[in-house]
Amino acid sequence: MGYKPDLTRDDVTPKALFLNRRQIMASAAGLMAGGLAAPALAQNELEPNTLEEITNYNNYYEFGTGKEDPAKNAHMLTVDPWSIEVGGLVDRPGTYSMADIMDGMTVEERIYRFRCVEAWSMVIPWNGFELNQLLEKVGVQAGAKYVAFETAYRPDEMPGVRFPVVEWPYVEGLRLDEAMHPLTIMATGIYGEPMPKQNGAPIRLVVPWKYGFKSIKSIVRISLVEDEPPTTWNKANAREYGFYSNVNPNVDHPRWSQATERVIGAGIFAARKETLMFNGYEDQVASLYAGMDLSENY
Repeated sequence: MGYKPDLTRDDVTPKALFLNRRQIMASAAGLMAGGLAAPALAQNELEPNTLEEITNYNNYYEFGTGKEDPAKNAHMLTVDPWSIEVGGLVDRPGTYSMADIMDGMTVEERIYRFRCVEAWSMVIPWNGFELNQLLEKVGVQAGAKYVAFETAYRPDEMPGVRFPVVEWPYVEGLRLDEAMHPLTIMATGIYGEPMPKQNGAPIRLVVPWKYGFKSIKSIVRISLVEDEPPTTWNKANAREYGFYSNVNPNVDHPRWSQATERVIGAGIFAARKETLMFNGYEDQVASLYAGMDLSENY
């Protein structure tokens, strides 16, 4: 059940290499013409993603519904100071500053696949710590079965919340065993630098085997609860967005197939890639759902 990294720095573009896809292909072609093998740009059949791609193609509706809107508008978000209110079934409830939260945490790089419910994907090198470290710090009580999360709601800084795209503030939730799994992290950065605002600064959830909307951004509240918490997209359309929302190529979205995905940065003529069960993390997380009908618990 522990974290087993299967992606390396070879699967993402080095931070300094902000080349567009045309430049990369031109360089590779030049090497081939010179009689040398072109460098491997990716492993495991994954295309690399630059920081430019990661930070300019986002869903963060609080800043607009267009993919480039977060990069244009998120500069308005104030991320310092920042605090998270932790409550519910915990031994040490309270409002924790970022310094409090980070104290004693083991921050590491995790290179994860990222799969959107819209059937596109990336590979992202996150920096963060396992959520279980934070939950252990606050002390989970015996009656807790779920973890609920809430995003900041700031109409003066988030122009997207002026429109009822979904019910604000954005909320999400995990079953406790999902939250405690070592793959589940609280991400505070990308490429070794602080989290960009458009990607969920200063701290966000990352659950790599679930569709991206489960990985809630800019968290201000965490609650340990007994009952399954409401989640934003499930409230908006329960038929299309189940509570679990595990990546599953065998269960289609009602309006499109989930069997394949479009890899961001691969180019307009690139073939779609087959989607992996649990986004490629099946060996580590399938046991969490033993005996469950995943077409019913989608």
